[in-house]
Amino acid sequence: MFLLRFIFAGCLLFGLGCHSISPTVQVEDNSVSLATVTEVQQVTIDAAAIAKEHGDYDEALQLFKEVLQQNPVATDAFVGIGDIYIIKKQWEKAEPAYARAVKLEPRNFDAQYGHAVSLQMMKKFIDAVRAYHRALTINPEDVGANMNIATTYLQIGRPKSALVFAERAVELDGGVAPAQITLAATYQLLGRPQDALNAYIAATEVMEEPSPQLMRNIIYLLTQEKRYQEVVNTTHQLVRLDPTSDTFEQLGWAEFRLGDFEASLRAYQTAVEYDATNWRALNGIGVNQLNQWLLGDKTDIDAFQLARIVFRKSLAINPDQPRVITIVLRYSL
Repeated sequence: MFLLRFIFAGCLLFGLGCHSISPTVQVEDNSVSLATVTEVQQVTIDAAAIAKEHGDYDEALQLFKEVLQQNPVATDAFVGIGDIYIIKKQWEKAEPAYARAVKLEPRNFDAQYGHAVSLQMMKKFIDAVRAYHRALTINPEDVGANMNIATTYLQIGRPKSALVFAERAVELDGGVAPAQITLAATYQLLGRPQDALNAYIAATEVMEEPSPQLMRNIIYLLTQEKRYQEVVNTTHQLVRLDPTSDTFEQLGWAEFRLGDFEASLRAYQTAVEYDATNWRALNGIGVNQLNQWLLGDKTDIDAFQLARIVFRKSLAINPDQPRVITIVLRYSL
């Protein structure tokens, strides 16, 4: 179950509206009378767990089911089955296995946590929040449960409710990058860009290689703060990590804002080399060429002609660009 502690549903910052949630914070003991697991059954459960760890999921499932045929109230077998279905992303099959385990042993953290994860991944967010609360009542210091309940609150548009759990997850273990990312997303939705930026940067420090999306989140926040030199530096890292048309186009924009028009033009041209249909990059080339023409007292005819060509290419790809049309008409391009 340890591997499932850090299942991260991602920063799915959906504006799904605000729901009234009154989570159950006490775990009632409605467990049934459990039959003792025999030594033979425990050996089989252990063998199934080993098979699961080695990726032999079919064998593990078969062993867990054999135990349940002999002992239909063996909680660990139900949890093991749920774990396998979670790993296989078969949420609908995982949920009833965990639900049965929860019914058998309400104080079983693994059962409550697994049930919460399966409900969250099935987008049953209200039920997931309640299940995470029950899990945290059993073990309030579990990083995964704190992080995932925060993520679930974000998914239903409640960053204020998410904050205490997101901060708690980082307090418990700041070395878990997804926990830092969850906290950053929470701060971002609460309108605290500097705190969000610090948390995103903290996440990069504990990752072997930051994801392109994480770098884009940092660039977005740096842009909001008008820290353009840092935007350029970070975007240079991004193009090394993810050399695509979109990232070079983003670099072109950052260089332009910093006033390095030659570097901006080169980045936009590289973006078009990667994707000739990137109309935003074409616009970037056009703006740089038009700027060169204007700064040269309108004597650089080649720059003017290049601006005309790329703006017209851009409009041919995406005609719905009022600002570009205005530029074309204003300068007779």
